[in-house]
Amino acid sequence: MGPSLDCLPPTQDNAPYSHPVPVTTAPGQLNPGGVCHAAREMPLLLPSARGPEMAPWCLLGARLLLVMPLLCLPPALTRVHHFSAPNTTLHHLALAPGQGALYVGAVNRLFQLSPELQLESVAITGPVLDSPDCVPFRDPAECPQAQLMDNTNQLLLVSGRARELVACGQVRQGVCEKRRLEDVAELLYRAEDPGDGQFVAANTLGVSTVGLVVSGPDQDLLLVARGLAGKLSAGVPPLTVRQLAGPQPFSSEGLGRLVVGDLSDYNNSYVAALADAQSAYFVFRRRGDRAQAEYRSYVARVCLRDANLYSYVEVPLSCRGHGLIQAAALAPGALLGAFAAGPRGVQAALCAFSLAELDASMERARRLCYTAGGRGPSGAEEATVEYGVTSRCVTLPPDSPESYPCGDEHTPSPIAGRQPVEAGPLLQLEHSISAVAALQADGQTIAFLGDVRGQLHKVFLNGTQGQVYHSQQVGTPGSAISPDLLVDSSSSHLYVLTSQQVTRIPVAACPQLLDCSSCLQAQDPLCGWCVLQGRCTRKSQCRRATQPNQWLWTYENSLCLHIQSVLPAYHPRQEQGQVTLLVPRLPTLAVDEYFHCAFGNYDSLAHVEGPQLACVTPPQDQLPLNPPGTDHITLPLVLMFEDVPVAATNFSFYDCGAVAALEAAAPCHACVGSLWRCHWCPQSSHCVYGERCPEGERTIYSTQEADTQVRGPRACPQVEGLVGPLLVPVGWESRLALRVQNLQHFQGLPASYHCWLELPGQLQRLPASLEEVAGDSGLIHCQAQQFQPSMVQRELPVPIYVTRGEGQRLDNARTLHVTLYDCAVGHPDCSHCQAANGSLGCLWCSHGQPACRYGPLCPPGAVEPLCPTPRIETVEPLTGPPEGGLVLTIQGSNLGRDFADVQDAVSVAGRPCRPEPSLYRISTRIVCVTSPAPNRTMGPIQVAIKGRPPGISTQYFTYQDPVLLSLSPQRGPQAGGTQLTIHGQHLQTGGNISAFVGSQPCPIQEPVCPEAIVCHTMPQAIPGDAVVRVVFGQAQRLLLASPFHYTANPQLVAAEPSVSFRGGGRLIRVRGTSLDVVQQPLLSVWLETSEGAAVKLQSQDPTPRSGCKAPAAAPQACIKLERGWLQCSSVCSINSSTLLLCRSPAVPDMASPRRVFFSLDNVHVDFASASGGQDFLYQPNPRLTPLHREGGPTGPYRLKPGHVLDVEGEGLNLAISKEEVRVHIGDGECLVKTLTLTHLYCEPPPRVPQPSNGSGTLLQFVVQMGNVRLALGPVQYEVEPVLSAFPVEAQVGLGIGAALLIAAVLLLTLMYRHKSKQALRDYQKVLVQLESLEIGVGDQCRKEFTDLMTEMTDLSSDLEASGIPFVDYRTYAERVLFPGRGGGTLQPAVEGLGEEGHRAPVHQGLMQLSNLLNSKLFLLTLIHTLEGQPSFSQRDRCHVASLLSLALHSKLEYLTEIMRTLLSDLASHYVRKNPKLMLRRTETMAEKLLTNWVSICLYAFLREVAGEPMYMLLRAIQYQVDKGPVDAVTGKAKRTLNDSRLLREDVEFRALTLMVLAGPGPGGPSRSNVALHIPTRVLDTDTITQVKEKVLDQIYKGTPFSQRPSAHTLDLEWRSGLAGHLTLSDEDVTSVTQNRWKRLNTLQHYKVPDGATVRLIPQLHNGGGVISQSLAPNCPSGENTPMLEDSEEGGIRLWHLVKTPEEPEVAKARRSSLRDRDRERVRAKAIPEIYLTRLLSMKGTLQKFVDDTFQAILSVNRPVPIAVKYLFDFLDELAEKHSIEDPETLHIWKTNSLLLRFWVNTLKNPQLIFDVRVSDNVDAVLAVIAQTFMDSCTVSEHKVGRDSPVNKLLYAREIPRYKQMVERYYSDIRQSPPASYQEMNSALTELSGNYTSAPHCLQALQELYTHIHRYYDQIIGALEEDPVGQKMQLACRLQQIAALVENKVTDL
Repeated sequence: MGPSLDCLPPTQDNAPYSHPVPVTTAPGQLNPGGVCHAAREMPLLLPSARGPEMAPWCLLGARLLLVMPLLCLPPALTRVHHFSAPNTTLHHLALAPGQGALYVGAVNRLFQLSPELQLESVAITGPVLDSPDCVPFRDPAECPQAQLMDNTNQLLLVSGRARELVACGQVRQGVCEKRRLEDVAELLYRAEDPGDGQFVAANTLGVSTVGLVVSGPDQDLLLVARGLAGKLSAGVPPLTVRQLAGPQPFSSEGLGRLVVGDLSDYNNSYVAALADAQSAYFVFRRRGDRAQAEYRSYVARVCLRDANLYSYVEVPLSCRGHGLIQAAALAPGALLGAFAAGPRGVQAALCAFSLAELDASMERARRLCYTAGGRGPSGAEEATVEYGVTSRCVTLPPDSPESYPCGDEHTPSPIAGRQPVEAGPLLQLEHSISAVAALQADGQTIAFLGDVRGQLHKVFLNGTQGQVYHSQQVGTPGSAISPDLLVDSSSSHLYVLTSQQVTRIPVAACPQLLDCSSCLQAQDPLCGWCVLQGRCTRKSQCRRATQPNQWLWTYENSLCLHIQSVLPAYHPRQEQGQVTLLVPRLPTLAVDEYFHCAFGNYDSLAHVEGPQLACVTPPQDQLPLNPPGTDHITLPLVLMFEDVPVAATNFSFYDCGAVAALEAAAPCHACVGSLWRCHWCPQSSHCVYGERCPEGERTIYSTQEADTQVRGPRACPQVEGLVGPLLVPVGWESRLALRVQNLQHFQGLPASYHCWLELPGQLQRLPASLEEVAGDSGLIHCQAQQFQPSMVQRELPVPIYVTRGEGQRLDNARTLHVTLYDCAVGHPDCSHCQAANGSLGCLWCSHGQPACRYGPLCPPGAVEPLCPTPRIETVEPLTGPPEGGLVLTIQGSNLGRDFADVQDAVSVAGRPCRPEPSLYRISTRIVCVTSPAPNRTMGPIQVAIKGRPPGISTQYFTYQDPVLLSLSPQRGPQAGGTQLTIHGQHLQTGGNISAFVGSQPCPIQEPVCPEAIVCHTMPQAIPGDAVVRVVFGQAQRLLLASPFHYTANPQLVAAEPSVSFRGGGRLIRVRGTSLDVVQQPLLSVWLETSEGAAVKLQSQDPTPRSGCKAPAAAPQACIKLERGWLQCSSVCSINSSTLLLCRSPAVPDMASPRRVFFSLDNVHVDFASASGGQDFLYQPNPRLTPLHREGGPTGPYRLKPGHVLDVEGEGLNLAISKEEVRVHIGDGECLVKTLTLTHLYCEPPPRVPQPSNGSGTLLQFVVQMGNVRLALGPVQYEVEPVLSAFPVEAQVGLGIGAALLIAAVLLLTLMYRHKSKQALRDYQKVLVQLESLEIGVGDQCRKEFTDLMTEMTDLSSDLEASGIPFVDYRTYAERVLFPGRGGGTLQPAVEGLGEEGHRAPVHQGLMQLSNLLNSKLFLLTLIHTLEGQPSFSQRDRCHVASLLSLALHSKLEYLTEIMRTLLSDLASHYVRKNPKLMLRRTETMAEKLLTNWVSICLYAFLREVAGEPMYMLLRAIQYQVDKGPVDAVTGKAKRTLNDSRLLREDVEFRALTLMVLAGPGPGGPSRSNVALHIPTRVLDTDTITQVKEKVLDQIYKGTPFSQRPSAHTLDLEWRSGLAGHLTLSDEDVTSVTQNRWKRLNTLQHYKVPDGATVRLIPQLHNGGGVISQSLAPNCPSGENTPMLEDSEEGGIRLWHLVKTPEEPEVAKARRSSLRDRDRERVRAKAIPEIYLTRLLSMKGTLQKFVDDTFQAILSVNRPVPIAVKYLFDFLDELAEKHSIEDPETLHIWKTNSLLLRFWVNTLKNPQLIFDVRVSDNVDAVLAVIAQTFMDSCTVSEHKVGRDSPVNKLLYAREIPRYKQMVERYYSDIRQSPPASYQEMNSALTELSGNYTSAPHCLQALQELYTHIHRYYDQIIGALEEDPVGQKMQLACRLQQIAALVENKVTDL
């Protein structure tokens, strides 16, 4: 009988492996987020309204979208499941038959996964203490070289018959173990002392092991093949048959072994082990034989029923043209092998070997070796006996092969055929194949190939060809796919294994392909389009796949169903009609089935006739309106079968009326020339569909009408064009005429005509008349008109058209317009006017204002035939080189009317200047090229046009010679960008100046100055010298004396830090090479700005120059780029050729940094490239809280000298270190000691500084963080008041009086001295100490806190790497449930209950007890009966409650219900007595169940919220305690909160730093291969054991305490010099003993200096001191507890820092004098009180951490745990039920149920949740803090007095504040929404699976039964008395359980 479900909840993943969550990806995409992260759901994308390019099916209406959701949704989401385990390499994969469970063999782990790759179970298999050179051992002494080795899984197989998993690892010589298939964590068999016959797998990585589990008639057998590995593997054959059952599993005794003569000659490398129904095949590589050095590929065959390997035959394999086999798999009828092309396996080929041919070749080799001595008909040897054995081929009777098909003892073996089996490659791939699998489905054979790059290829094997139809990346690119490529039993999924993950991939991706075209284009041979189901399916999933045209398949040349044609192709929207669809290969439907057509939202039944279907179009009111600006609406026309689209096309409905309206200039043309069958009615101007116009009206038919002559645009009445004139002068009356055609359509219908001109701003109508010409032509004459439009251009085209009658517009055959022109526009002077086109008739008219006018408009005699003298206005440039060739630009007026006028008319300084015709502009500009002239020639420019006086300029032109002198700098980077300055004389020569460096242009930066030219170099191909050249027009000058040198580009190799505040200004150190050649290095950031960002922008030019004398401006902070982006930069300073110092640029608040880079002239380097991949990050600016001022907001902060300033803020250390922060008080600096996220601590100047400039008399407190400057207000030093001047006479009098007083006091003192000399000495000592402590305690507390914060900051960074050492849930639960047990664990004990035969009944009985506990009546009766027994102690009650909690852990909802019932009963009991006493103690099982329930429910809250501040508090306490001396004997410490543990003596000590040598071995962390020197802080007063504890704490800083070695197993060795090694111990022969007091040895005793080197070494003897001998077993926490009684050996007493005050009775009796007793009383009372100030110092130092812990417990800022809300609501219900209105009572209930019951216990016992060492002193401090927490929870007023305990006095000020926190906590929870039963049950269900130990559950039931057994009769009696229990037969069921568990005789 199986275990109860209550005790065995479903196994869940509690191990630290990533949950294998399914990852959602779209088809064809890879999951970019990693393999084991939470699933990302992709939103469904619904189609939006788009243009005609959208697929037609996505334009259906809303109703059709509901019918066909698959058509318009995106591709289906593919659920690809992944599993991975961090820090673990996966090796093998196995699949259980039937159930589909998956097993993964990894390094040190075995994983059991569900088919969806959910982790179900984990087995730990390593690391193991082992050595490949040793046989498996029990005692490590048998193998001295053994060390911890990883156990890599080498073989993983499933035995289906035995339901076992066979796993063979690399360690222990490859022995195997058996595990249960249902739970791999359960080990079924492992050989404890295996012999060499049980060595199975290869024990060397890289040597493969393959195997098969073969079903025999009685049992399964194991066939294993392996390569040669290790020294001890010489006797292990390469192929063996092994038994799986029996007394010695995995042994090959009595079974087949492939005997090999010399393994070194036959080192087989096995690739795969395969099996079909009759045979097993082993594929491998090796040399052919001893004589051959070349490796070959082989396949060996063995009969499955041959357990002796008599049938072994092997033959070579050859894939033509390719190398060795890499992977293999069996396909139906074939062996698939992947071969490498060359020795490196760069290319691969897939070959298929026919199994029939393969078997035939093997049978031939076997027959020849059996019957013909191995020789063929030709006499050549074709078969032989291989592997160097003595057997040979023989000559047996010819029927021997048939008689012995699987061989026998007398047949030769092993047989090797010489003739290879050959095959041609089916497929060639780019990368080597590492895995092959095959599948036959729906009659098709598919191969799956995995390559070494992680690509999975799906291959369709079609005859002799293989076609890759899909490839995808699996896992990390570059990670090879493992040979274990498995197809599940349903052939629907493929499991792919890489070294990092397991992936579950669908075999066929049919559901992802959402339409027919994608389905067929995917070329997936398993997929086809199921027409009438409308989806891509496998053939077996399509119901009518066997019928024609129902299932379309790519490889049958099938095309998707489509509508080939539609008649008519379109239809007028105004009428309903029929359309005919032609659909080839239309599927045939049943009689009662039909197709229908969907026009958008309108459905129409389809009538089928063969491939044609007829459908009726929708009526007009069912059609949507035409889109604006169109003449038709296009709808999808979908052929449907039921709700499934079969085929689709587009169909248009047109509107003739809309056609004409779209073309106003030619409506008739548009109507009859459109795509549609529209006709024009000219008289009524209507565009109609159908045959004709209204009665009596002529019709112009559509172009598509072929049987009529009056059709098309040429038949329309239209205006053909203008007859004249085309050019119309402005201001002159003109008459227009137009030619018209086809006016015969209007015969007999008189009408008026008008001309219309569309002038700017107006539409002008002119009456017109018609002049009929021959035929159907005519002329339209417009009335004469003078046009006066406002002209802004020379010519104005004006559109013109003609109307007939009342607005009936005639078509324009083409675009018609007349051109209006104005001679005055564009002709400003005489030359322009005379140069105008002669056809315009423009003349220069001097009448009135001279202007250019139309000829007839100018009066006679006012026409000017000649133009005025040329006028020169400007000349550029005014200087040029003597060589000439300078391009000179002359601008003015009347500079000629054409180029011929000025061709020889220009001179410059008396020298001809040749004009350039292409650059000449009439009248206004002449561009000419100067002629050579002597240097310094000067003169005006002259233009002399024939017939007119010459024009002479007022400016003079000068010929001057430019000279180049030098340049700076003389070198720059090869990438260019250097700002080069060329110095010289007369450099401002000419206007076209260009500079070159070598062959590269150097763009000049304006302006060019007479003595300097500035340009920027361009990139150069190679470094080297380049000559600088400047070109002035056609003259050039070279600077040969000093060429420019291009150097190699600067390189950046490091940049740090990589984070800054947004305010910028942080110093960035950039290291590289050749940095000094950069002229202006910049650190820049590109920013994307958002709306509302206020940014002060500058110009685009980074370094503008305002003039020749002005210096270049500094680069602007921010400039604007394209797309609204910004670039903010800061200039770096060049420190050296290898170091740049940059300040991070400030960035605006509302801008987002997108790129941070360095600009080194033209070299741009991203920050990430310079910093080794670390991106630059901007953090928000820090915020600091202004100093608290006593005098209000305007008053200064009062600073006491010597105090440490504490400034609070936010985000302080996000982007700066404490060394970079500058804090100033006036002109003095406040030294920053500590900088955390929220606090800044600095030490002010000891003397009062001076105010800074301009700050008045007060000292300003300023914090500078980069560019961020924060002024926090004024500060005022508190100084001692200086007394006013005192008169000299008064001083003399006072001095005399003081002298007399002192004399009197001295006299009295001397008189009293002989009585109280000793008392005064002691009292003075007290006063001195008290004064010293009062002065130093405040400053000491602040400094201690600063040091502690520094330490905690370091600890926080350590925790980021190692994490907080939480215990796992199982350990936590057992420590909480059973706190009295040593280890906290329950040990399974069912196995020890007696004989083997008795275990099963006991197990069955316990399972029945588990089921019986599910009866609420039984459980409540059991609890009440047990609690009613007088001998049932309180301890028994707690124990039984914990046993019930464990037994019912898998049903926490049920346990919660029981607890509620018991608490309700408890409340009813206490309400009658005193309700405030309820839950005060744990006296009942209900209260203990409540404790357990709260602890279980709050585990997650502890880990996620409260754990971190609690752990930080614990570490802070430990750090503070360790900083002071701790007495190892008394346990008292200098630093503590507990006055009973206070060391009340002043012990001198000195802090030392020891260099601990840590490395391999017990003294160092595991897996470390090199020795490290780790500094460790200790005290010279520490004992050796205390030093060892501190050293272990430092070495194993991030290691849980349970995984660290004990200090008592190690010795401390002091190393001095090369050979000086001294082992230190607490006691040895050097220990000091005086008066029977022996002092423990300390570092001070051994005189160990600061900086000494020590090392922890294994303890080789037990001869240590008493401390290490007797205390180690009793001190699991690692600290030596006080030992007074056990320390006396022969009268010797131990002491460390102080001797214990107890003295023998004899000594006490001798104390007789009153003086002695008084002295002792003073010493006992007065002196120790001084040291109580240490408690205050400790309390102040820890205050922040105590506050953080209380805040985490009592804060509701985060969601309150649902269990707390549920519990408090339940208590509120109880109070309401019992009419309890006293809030104090409810406060006490809640406090007792949660805060005192759980949190106080957790605070006092941190080892419940953390895997740490809690010393006695830390425990004492925690007890004070826990007591403070308890005091904070009380409702009574907290009163303290002089006689109050010190612990209460310490926190007297804080407890009221903590009480407010508690009250607010209760109030906030009460006001929050109630916790529903459903939410609570859901949370409890999730918690139920956390504890999954079935053996522990059984042990809990066993121990519970022992309590039932004690009170068996009482329980039976109570069950029988209950009438409901009688009906349920509860007593009978318990009697049955008793009979099973203890063989008890019952009355049954």
